[in-house]
Amino acid sequence: MSVVSSKAAASKAAAVGAAAREGATPSRRALLLGAAGAGAVAALGSAEARGAGGEPAATPPVLLTDQATRRLLVLDPRRRVWDPAADPSVVRWQFSPLKGPDYADLAPDVSWVYPNESKVRTHRRRTYVLTTASFGFAAVVAYPSGERYWGAALGPGDDLFNPHSAEILPDGNVAVACSTGALVRLYAASQGPRATRYAEAVLKGAHGLHWDGARRVLWALGDDELVTYEVGGVPARPALRRTSAVGLPVGTPGRTPGGHDLFPVARRPGRLWVTTNAAVFQYDTARGVFVRDFAGAELISRKSVKCVGDDPRTGQVVTAVPESGLDETWWTTTVSVHRPESRYKLVDGGIYKARWWLPR
Repeated sequence: MSVVSSKAAASKAAAVGAAAREGATPSRRALLLGAAGAGAVAALGSAEARGAGGEPAATPPVLLTDQATRRLLVLDPRRRVWDPAADPSVVRWQFSPLKGPDYADLAPDVSWVYPNESKVRTHRRRTYVLTTASFGFAAVVAYPSGERYWGAALGPGDDLFNPHSAEILPDGNVAVACSTGALVRLYAASQGPRATRYAEAVLKGAHGLHWDGARRVLWALGDDELVTYEVGGVPARPALRRTSAVGLPVGTPGRTPGGHDLFPVARRPGRLWVTTNAAVFQYDTARGVFVRDFAGAELISRKSVKCVGDDPRTGQVVTAVPESGLDETWWTTTVSVHRPESRYKLVDGGIYKARWWLPR
């Protein structure tokens, strides 16, 4: 059964028809963008057998941001090469707000540029994908419908704020980290999909966020430090109070560490994955130390890792680092898998981050 919805097929047909009327052959990117406008499509299934690459049977799908086509994609883990234009069946779910009425007020034509975050969360027994884009877009998207739980546009059309990550809290409010804006905002998203009230805290180069349910604090990663915030107030009027900070390990003397990705270590509760410009670490929250004592560190830890995360069932770790020769210097077409070493390839891709599809 095809995973592409009838709406996606209609968009693709429209793209082909428009090109034909203009006497031109539609490009692969035009077809992809036409399909992207359909928003969410088919639901996921679990991997049931070893693929041609020999990946473990329990390997989860891969959720990624493809900036080349301005889409979030969930892709089949049993296929080592993903070519959605040639074989749409590799796509298990996709999202773009470009044609969605739920997101029209967020000006996605100008705010949904360079999607840079995608992570899956479970809130009150429902599954959501959290996403941000460099030109102002931030949203929590219901899975599989693609409907809007909450969304905002921070300075749409420019990277003045550069939303870079988001997190949903137990009360339903949503935190957004803005790297260029040097701030963390906590929106009263529990009050509705268009809620605008927020609390704000300054954090230079804010890049990553994680809600720690055990400690009941919001972790945030900046250029130079890893900090915690206590969440106060009431859901309709939230407040943020900085409660701790630890400096990031320095990779090159005299240069900022450049904190980038922050994600929980699935196999080691109480630890956080932390990437910087120079390396990948785990932060032991109980001891308050950065370590590189994890299995496979010699291959996982390297420069410019944009994302990192592990699968608790198989132990596999996923990362992405930029590759040369693409339209943007921060893009890659490759998702690296460690323990054991392997990789996925997205044809004509512009990947920024990749995550295992692990609702939590």
